Amino acid sequence: MRGKALLAAGLVATVSLTLSACGSGDGSNKPVAEVSAEAGSNKAATVLDSPFKKPDLVLTDTHGKKFDLREQTKGKPTLIYFGYTHCPDVCPLTMSNIAVAKKALPKAEQDKLQVVFVTTDPDRDTPAVLGKWLKAQDPDFIGLTGDFATIQGAARTIGISIEPTQKDKNGKLVSMHGTQVIAFSPKTDAGYVLYGEDATVDDYTKDLPKIIKGEQP
Repeated sequence: MRGKALLAAGLVATVSLTLSACGSGDGSNKPVAEVSAEAGSNKAATVLDSPFKKPDLVLTDTHGKKFDLREQTKGKPTLIYFGYTHCPDVCPLTMSNIAVAKKALPKAEQDKLQVVFVTTDPDRDTPAVLGKWLKAQDPDFIGLTGDFATIQGAARTIGISIEPTQKDKNGKLVSMHGTQVIAFSPKTDAGYVLYGEDATVDDYTKDLPKIIKGEQP
């Protein structure tokens, strides 16, 4: 019976993920990745058919030091998110959800997990600003800033679209960016799991132990 159940669960349907813009009130229809999802599945995690390579990205961390993303997170379970500190909604909620879920882990697993927040608004998000904002979430979260074109190019390699910060119709500066969190395996260093902005604390709490081991959630 278990074999039949697994076979049924293995029936897949190809879906196209879409980007949404933090604080924009709407979303775009640009595809992020083609993936296979279990028919009728309502899981928060989407396992990618073709995992992303970790971005070849060297930026500045919250201590003002150079941070080589590939080198310094090699062999470690890593969550990467692109956002900005002035975001009114999705960014702080996403980071808060991850922070709360992380605290539920045993200390040894907490120490293994790398959570990297890459700003999409580097002109305002200096190392000091990033450091202060992330400290309120989790002091161990890694914040990175630097040249916008470099950040935009790196985001594009993992299917995240970001645009230069600009004024909205009310004259407020906003950063338009994809709101996905991508989990990278400690076994392969590949980004194989994606979470949308609707992922909850419970979703991360349930999945992080598996992500840390490089297992499929």
